[in-house]
Amino acid sequence: MKTFYTNDKTTQIVLSLLKAHGIRKVIVSPGTTNIALVGSMQIDPFFELYSSIDERSAAYIACGLAYESGEPVVLSCTEATASRNYFPGLTEAYYRKLPILVITGTHGSYETGHLKPQVIDRSVAPIDTIRMSIDLGKCKDKNDEWFINVQVNAAILELTHNGGGPVHINLGYRICSYNTKQLPSVRVIKRYSINDKLPLLPYGRIAIFIGSHKIWSNDELRAIDEFCANHNAIVLCDKTSCYTGKYRIDYSIIAAQESYIPQTANPDLLIHIGEISGDTYTQTVLKPKLVWRVNEDGMIRDTFRRLKCVFAMPEKIFFTYYQNVEINKTEEYLKACKDEYALVIDNLPKIKFSNIWIAQTLASKIPSDSYVHLGIFNSLRSWNFVTSLPNDVHTICNVGGFGIDGALSTLVGASLANPQKLHFLILGDLAFFYDMNSLGNRHIGNTLRILIINNGRGTEFRKHDHPCAIFGDNADPYMAAAGHFGCQSKTLIKEYVANLGFDYITASSKEEFLSVYETFINPIVTSKSVVFEVFIDYKDDVDAVDAYRHILKENILELKNKIKKAIKVVIKR
Repeated sequence: MKTFYTNDKTTQIVLSLLKAHGIRKVIVSPGTTNIALVGSMQIDPFFELYSSIDERSAAYIACGLAYESGEPVVLSCTEATASRNYFPGLTEAYYRKLPILVITGTHGSYETGHLKPQVIDRSVAPIDTIRMSIDLGKCKDKNDEWFINVQVNAAILELTHNGGGPVHINLGYRICSYNTKQLPSVRVIKRYSINDKLPLLPYGRIAIFIGSHKIWSNDELRAIDEFCANHNAIVLCDKTSCYTGKYRIDYSIIAAQESYIPQTANPDLLIHIGEISGDTYTQTVLKPKLVWRVNEDGMIRDTFRRLKCVFAMPEKIFFTYYQNVEINKTEEYLKACKDEYALVIDNLPKIKFSNIWIAQTLASKIPSDSYVHLGIFNSLRSWNFVTSLPNDVHTICNVGGFGIDGALSTLVGASLANPQKLHFLILGDLAFFYDMNSLGNRHIGNTLRILIINNGRGTEFRKHDHPCAIFGDNADPYMAAAGHFGCQSKTLIKEYVANLGFDYITASSKEEFLSVYETFINPIVTSKSVVFEVFIDYKDDVDAVDAYRHILKENILELKNKIKKAIKVVIKR
């Protein structure tokens, strides 16, 4: 009976990526749970197979073969103690940094711990035997297919990353047929270092997406701007990106439109830099043809699920290298984005007293050379929706862990590093009470300006587009956590911060806010830090978000045609 490749999708992806990355040498030990992999390899002349009954010996054979050939070597064995016998050889490979890829068969991690014969726990290995271990589950849908592809790419790239060494893949065994005549096409992710020959820059529209980022140096900003000037490129930012150059587009307000499809969200290349971004709207709407990730860590971060290349190098080196390569000197994409942005901004709705209205009122008035911290998540979104802050104002948000728990403490720590500069914080009531003890710290100075949006609950969970919306007011008791902390008490925070030596101001309407806010943004450092508590009806906050997400909700076809015509005019120029 003639056999072909296994029908198991997970194994097919592994086989395809081994071939795509040019890994052909395989040392096989007999067993049952690795049949699908080995049976498929032995009918494919690409693979160069060797047999070794003793797994301990197989691992040492792999060491010799990898060292002499200079190529990665695959080890394949079954379950139980078979894989344990690899450890001596893998220890050798670890310290010699030999690229050995161990693919162990398994009945599945869900069987572990249930007294199943041959099933052992491979979740932990001695730290000096492998650099990475991944467990591949069953491929049931497109999400699984994406996840398995990324995991296997990452494992293969780790064989040579930062000097290289052994890597482990746990591959599930399933009874399957062998009638697949052609392996599937797979996405190959490649990693480049400074000394490699770098790929050609794609022609067309290029967008740079910046997640949260450290403060830029002038040289770094110059490198990005000169790259953009030469390559029809733009820079998509939120308030944590810290980029202030000419090519900045605050894209969140465009991407947030629920009834409108942006005409600028499909760049030919997206260059992804920085870390986690709280701009979920832009990350959802962007559909680039391909993505390049630039970061010194060289890690596989497939945020947009179209990652093709990872550049393990400083951003300045990357942008300087490509700055004058294959120049496409036009600002067509920048003009198209600015036109689309203007289309939204020129139609901003009138909204009630809310987090967004406050952001709209204060953003341009924040004193220069100060720091603005934003709470998760309503405050960050609200400030992302409004126009840019002054260029010399630095914006920070705890998007790394993305929790509400430490905004005040982070503010205090930042103020200790720069005690002569003003440090602003805008956060909600739940986030304030979560971290309020930090205001009793005896090291606090007089440069804090804290704005508390007190709407009496987690308004995030009452938004019209949140999964909790179906519960209506029933979301309040537990999901939105309403009714805590004095139910918008007018005295609780006031007396607490006053006793700690803070100045306190408050407002419950637009009129009251406009009459006192200048104290909050006073550029002169006063004798005391300031707490500004604003009382808001959560329904007004919810309605404001909804209004800003439906700015472009009428005559959508007419708006699209206007943008298309504007883009065509720019292209003709």
